[in-house]
Amino acid sequence: MGERNPYLVERLQGFGTTIFAEMSELAARTGAINLGQGFPDADGPEEVLEAAVAAIRAGHNQYPPGLGILPLRQAVADHQRRFYGLKVDPDTEVLVTAGASEAIAAAMLALVEPGDEVVVFEPYFDHYASSIALAGGRRRVVRLQEPDLRFDVAELEAVIGPDTRLILLNSPHNPTGKVFDAEELGRIAAVAIAHDLLVVTDEVYEHLIFDGLPHLPLATLPGMAERTLTISSAGKSFGFTGWKIGWAHGPANLLAAVLVAKQSLTYVSGGPFQHALVTALGIDDAYFDGLVDDLQAKRDLFCAGLKAAGFEVRPPSGTYFATADIRPLGYEDGVDFCLALPERCGVVAVPSAAFYDDEAAGRHLVRFAFCKQPEVLTEAVERLATLGGAQ
Repeated sequence: MGERNPYLVERLQGFGTTIFAEMSELAARTGAINLGQGFPDADGPEEVLEAAVAAIRAGHNQYPPGLGILPLRQAVADHQRRFYGLKVDPDTEVLVTAGASEAIAAAMLALVEPGDEVVVFEPYFDHYASSIALAGGRRRVVRLQEPDLRFDVAELEAVIGPDTRLILLNSPHNPTGKVFDAEELGRIAAVAIAHDLLVVTDEVYEHLIFDGLPHLPLATLPGMAERTLTISSAGKSFGFTGWKIGWAHGPANLLAAVLVAKQSLTYVSGGPFQHALVTALGIDDAYFDGLVDDLQAKRDLFCAGLKAAGFEVRPPSGTYFATADIRPLGYEDGVDFCLALPERCGVVAVPSAAFYDDEAAGRHLVRFAFCKQPEVLTEAVERLATLGGAQ
């Protein structure tokens, strides 16, 4: 967690530089293959790149509207209807944000009072913890239990109390790659309705699901559209992580509340990129099918390589992350393992302990990103195969 900073407000003590930035800096310093931070090593569709260039040349370089440009809000609504049958009003129910990260932070700032509790499933993306803390909220965790990564609904019920404000759900799930199924989502919905809770869903990996599994937005379940804020972004589906364009949709009053917080963060962002993403969201099904086929092949290549190198690994159902157990190789501490890995074999990973309240629970796990070219993944697993037993 790093040293205490005397200038930092108490609620953010313990949140230093993110583990992803730390490990990426380590990769840059050592020249190691960076399988820590989740960004692809190739750009997305050429027609989307060209649309961004055209938007710049057309003069779309000043502030866009506070909600985002209407064509993009319409494109988000069309996407949700096309893929999930959701009816979304682009005029009042869609907000364009500086990536999904801003949407999550703005949602916490707008919806969570100091002292309110937010339920998250552990392990969790570390941005959730800092966003909850930024709002003065308190997180309550429900563990996804190894090896099948299911949760105990009794445990979910047990963490709900008079101060619980909302559930923050991520599916497909980072870091595990779990895809919550209809039964699990139904149980979450039942709890939310019974306790009159809001739900914020992070669905940025919605198009990165393997083995023919579907993505089921929680807002499609009965009684959930009116209490759910759904978040996604361009970074994962289209490979433009640096553009930082995300969106949220939900009931008009809920969205208006989030806008109040969001406009005090970035106000607006990415004018020409917003125009380009109208093209992206309207792209044909062949693109999305090809994206899944490509990543599934990379998953299979990389996970087979990890197993051959001696790791224990459970192939993910979604995202582009694979979690590996280092104990079969004779190692116990994922933090020490990841800090030594670049010098030892020229690969960077992320210790999963960063995603747990109880760091001991994830101490033996590390997360790799496999959204890289096949030759890079092949080189990485060849290097990892040289680890052998613990030194």
